[in-house]
Amino acid sequence: MINLEWYRIFYHTAKAGNLTKAAQELFITQPSVSYAIKQMEEAFGVKLFHRQSKGVKLTVEGQALLDYVEPSFSLLDAGETKLNNLKRLAGGELRVGASDSLFKHMLLPHLDSFHAEYPDIRIRLSHGKTPDIVHRLKEGQIDLGIVHMPIADPQIEVTAFSVIQDCFVAGGGYKEMGELPLSAEMLGALPLLLLSQGSSTRRFVEQWFAAQGKTVEADIELGSIDLLVEFARRGFGVAFVTRSFVQEELENGSLIELKPVEPIAPRSVGIAIRRDMPLSLAASQFLTTLKNAFPG
Repeated sequence: MINLEWYRIFYHTAKAGNLTKAAQELFITQPSVSYAIKQMEEAFGVKLFHRQSKGVKLTVEGQALLDYVEPSFSLLDAGETKLNNLKRLAGGELRVGASDSLFKHMLLPHLDSFHAEYPDIRIRLSHGKTPDIVHRLKEGQIDLGIVHMPIADPQIEVTAFSVIQDCFVAGGGYKEMGELPLSAEMLGALPLLLLSQGSSTRRFVEQWFAAQGKTVEADIELGSIDLLVEFARRGFGVAFVTRSFVQEELENGSLIELKPVEPIAPRSVGIAIRRDMPLSLAASQFLTTLKNAFPG
């Protein structure tokens, strides 16, 4: 392989048509330019330039080489520009995975501010349950994920950044029950509106009932917190949701909270990344944004 610097000298000489002018552009001496051209011609076994009284002119072979060298240097320049843009966060992409409800109720304000500050970064969002997000992280499909803890996987590093409190909510038809402490047996006898199987929230509520000797089934099983809330508001049953996600409905009275005798333990939400995969500059900046917003 020919020295890359020789290709650079060849390129500038071809464009300038003059050894001295090429040397001035490259901030080297004219003999250095002559030496590089000579070494290239000897290595290729062909003449690259015709020497003329007022400069040099490409041979047919030299023009053929320039046809490849010129776009190659343009591509390198574009690569350098791309790297500089990435360094200044004027390009690149951010790939985040989370559930729909976490995107809406927890991440959206921070995605808004990040997008406003770095409008040239392309944001790619991927929704799913916590196990789905962990799988995508391990496959390298996303940069970071927002997950329910705990996560027991040696490939994944999780940093807790927020605590959520779950609760049982229902529409106005359950108002009288909202004034009484309810046992797990009583709650389990009501029509239950739960997230679909496989979600961390579904496992959590089933474990809460199981700890009190109660096995439950969902009357309505959905993949969206917003749909659970809507069905609960319309009186279809009791939904198990995160309290902060329905704070407005609880305050305006469209939903009421049912109080279990056995308290529901708070849960942690964390930021998950691959241990063995360095973050892009965009993802690293967004991670810093989240950690600053939720200092713990």
